[in-house]
Amino acid sequence: MKELDLLRQELLSCDTQLVDILMKRFDVVEKIMALKEKNQMQILQPEQESRQKEALDIELKGNVHQEEIADIYARVLYNSKKIQGKKLFDYNIVLIGFMGAGKSTISAFLRDALAMDVVEMDQVIAEQQGMSISKIFETYGEEYFRNLETQLLIDMQSKQNVIISCGGGVAMRERNVAEMKKNGKVVLLKADPQTILDRVKDSDERPLLNGHKNVEYIADLMEARRAKYEAAADIVVQTDGKSALEICEEMIHKLRSADE
Repeated sequence: MKELDLLRQELLSCDTQLVDILMKRFDVVEKIMALKEKNQMQILQPEQESRQKEALDIELKGNVHQEEIADIYARVLYNSKKIQGKKLFDYNIVLIGFMGAGKSTISAFLRDALAMDVVEMDQVIAEQQGMSISKIFETYGEEYFRNLETQLLIDMQSKQNVIISCGGGVAMRERNVAEMKKNGKVVLLKADPQTILDRVKDSDERPLLNGHKNVEYIADLMEARRAKYEAAADIVVQTDGKSALEICEEMIHKLRSADE
């Protein structure tokens, strides 16, 4: 039993060293973020993550515990991203804009890049109601649906460091805009009518566009909403012809400038 006690002590020592290493790693992560911000450098660098993973694969090749160590490393990397996200944003980011402007794409990119939770409002409401958005409109009408949106925005005020991706009509209600700003910064994503059409033409989950999928109708509806979108926004990012990385970088720098 004495040998077992010694091994347990050795295990405890390993755990202590692991904690120390993790604390040191997370401290370095924060220093890197501070340096990037100070020097106006690119914040998101997915290629660096790829290089780290490749180096780890080489280091672990043939190791009997390769799978387990790789799994632990993935969690360490995830939490490193989470620390970066929390350091950047101690509030929610609320994405608004016309349908097809890129809200879902950008929220998914930020989820992967900064380990931020994402709330897709349409998806959450559909799950809560047990029916599609189109069916909610058909069964209960638009006013009922808009009330559900307002309540969800209120519910999200207890959260922080969350990406909230709003449906196209959420910002049309002044009450909704007021609720967004209670614990979030509002980002307006914009795109040209032709870009919007190209992105939504194959989707049936756009009740307001069903039977009207053409540039002219989209342009008119966008213009009708433009003033309220712009009034609600803390910052504006144009998405045409840009990669998700480029859009997110621009958004992060604009938000940080607005914070200052």
